[in-house]
Amino acid sequence: MNSTWDAIVIGAGAAGLSAALMLGRARRHVLVIDSGEPRNRFATHMHAVLGSEGLPPTELAARGRSEAELYGIEFVDGSVATVREPTDRPDALEVVVTPSAGETQELLVTHTVVVATGVSDELPDIPGLARHWGSTVLHCPYCHGWEVRDQRLGIIANGPVALHMAQLVRQWSPTVTLFTDVSGFSQGDLDALTARGIRTMAPVAEVFGDDRVTGVRLQDDATVELDALFVQSRMHPLDACVAGLGLDRAEAPFGMGSFLQTDPMGNTSHPRVWAAGNVSNPAANVPISIGSGATVGAAVNAALVQWEVAAAVA
Repeated sequence: MNSTWDAIVIGAGAAGLSAALMLGRARRHVLVIDSGEPRNRFATHMHAVLGSEGLPPTELAARGRSEAELYGIEFVDGSVATVREPTDRPDALEVVVTPSAGETQELLVTHTVVVATGVSDELPDIPGLARHWGSTVLHCPYCHGWEVRDQRLGIIANGPVALHMAQLVRQWSPTVTLFTDVSGFSQGDLDALTARGIRTMAPVAEVFGDDRVTGVRLQDDATVELDALFVQSRMHPLDACVAGLGLDRAEAPFGMGSFLQTDPMGNTSHPRVWAAGNVSNPAANVPISIGSGATVGAAVNAALVQWEVAAAVA
């Protein structure tokens, strides 16, 4: 494998493939490294993706990879152990790759890196919850709300995001129950929920259902019949591979965690590292990630052109 690249893209989800496609069409020499575990692998269909409504996520990824390969993009199945600055190459980065097949780690050199590794979801530790993740235990009403419209919907969340999620999900159904500890809510918060017909009940202790969610048992032992649950997961950006670069981070709203901080074009605090998709934006669903990747791909190419001009006139 050629070990000198214009760009190495880490992650072959919607953001990474979109960035790679843009760079390939700019005639850049690009490698995509992917571990094969996309965040949306638990879902059977995608929604609100223009031109791909209802398409399985795996099919979008397969099409994206095939399209990228038309422009000479190369792929490696594996993970990135670390990205680091070489001691003798100010114009490059070193990427240490661990192939999925178990071969010895390989050291690659690239002028730029695109981090598109996404996030992992840590679900509340509630019996029966994880088995329905991606089917009737959901995280995004824009992605799944239409499919459960007018059904009996529950929300498992805490703190400020609980109020936001409850009022948002109410747009898709008049029958919404927020399962949470309301002791920290103001009277104004409770009045706003009541005004929209959203009831509050004790936190969930167990989720029922075989093929789909059918109900929950609460911590006060009450039971409630439901058709679907929206859940506040704890998102963990999969950015350990660039931890050694000391990139700037930013706290996401509603206590959702710390994410890589970027400028509007996706550039991080390192001039040769960009980030696209969920790894820098917790709100990035598939269409947002596609746009993010395209933006980053164009930005990386523009930066490479600037450096090439500077080198030519030096």
